[in-house]
Amino acid sequence: MTDLFDNPMGLDGFEFVEYVAPERGVLEPVFEMMGFSHVARHRSKDVDLWRQGDINFIINYQPRSWASYYAEEHGPSACGMAFRVRNATQAYQRAMDLGAQPIDIPAGPMELKLPAIRGIGGAILYLIDRYEDGASIYDIDFEYLPGVDRHPQGCGFKLIDHLTHNVYRGRMDYWAGYYEKLFNFREIRFFDIKGEYTGLRSRAMTAPDGKIRIPLNEEGRAGGEGQIEEYLMQYNGEGIQHIAFSCDDLLTCWDRLKQNGVPFMTAPPAAYYEMLDERLPGHGEPVPELRARGILLDGSTAEGDTRLLLQIFSETLIGPIFFEFIQRKRDEGFGEGNFQALFESMERDQLRRGSIHTGDVA
Repeated sequence: MTDLFDNPMGLDGFEFVEYVAPERGVLEPVFEMMGFSHVARHRSKDVDLWRQGDINFIINYQPRSWASYYAEEHGPSACGMAFRVRNATQAYQRAMDLGAQPIDIPAGPMELKLPAIRGIGGAILYLIDRYEDGASIYDIDFEYLPGVDRHPQGCGFKLIDHLTHNVYRGRMDYWAGYYEKLFNFREIRFFDIKGEYTGLRSRAMTAPDGKIRIPLNEEGRAGGEGQIEEYLMQYNGEGIQHIAFSCDDLLTCWDRLKQNGVPFMTAPPAAYYEMLDERLPGHGEPVPELRARGILLDGSTAEGDTRLLLQIFSETLIGPIFFEFIQRKRDEGFGEGNFQALFESMERDQLRRGSIHTGDVA
């Protein structure tokens, strides 16, 4: 994809998301359920590589590592992520010049030294310039399992489309400035969503390469007990709220996820589907099939220029972290037309679980 604007860090998409848990057996069933396969082990560290398509997930069990300390504070969590860059040395130096906080990740003999800086909530943000097949960080630092498919199809998901941060109320501008200053991100959407009892504000940030998208969410009401506040309390701080995977056929992928036992978030009310043809005339999607699966549809059909986004969300699967599954048909948004329906669906789930006390809300 051509750079949308000046790309001083040479960004080129997500490389991986790193996870940690206090013990084995918590993360692995979640990854398997979503179609990921264990494909490699680190040569010298207790670290595993899981993959589906070109989506890389790393599980770090190394004792006394940055990840292990992160797990002590947050429990099962996403403790880091990596951006692809054209030149990691230059990108790291530029980040240092702009005031980024360095993080030292020890490397073993004959292993790569991965440059890294402090990211959201103390999580690591790696800068990776080795990502071509045969010369990637995995080819150097990992050993592939015998006979494994190195790019398993899984449930059919291909790329990390975006991931979302939840931040403390009043901190959204700080983190937007972080990505703007260091990486030249730009805000492309702003949302102010209000439910019956709670609300949230969101700034959708996009990198110059158009491949790295990071919406930022904060609680919409002071003193509220909404979805963002609930996440921050459960996670014990700011961090990654959800990760979105893209595919070419969401209906088929949904069927595979369902067969694997993935639990999905509460579906929107029937009225949502009854209004689709009015909201998106001539969209051409099979509404009964969408409704049967709870899949949301957004986009535009103005003047015959149809741009659509199909999306659905899992329940929380790793602490308060959940996952999003999407299919883009020329629409590059975040499903903003669905935000209200999604928010209300999540609010209903909070009410059902008793985490919102309606009598205390003005």
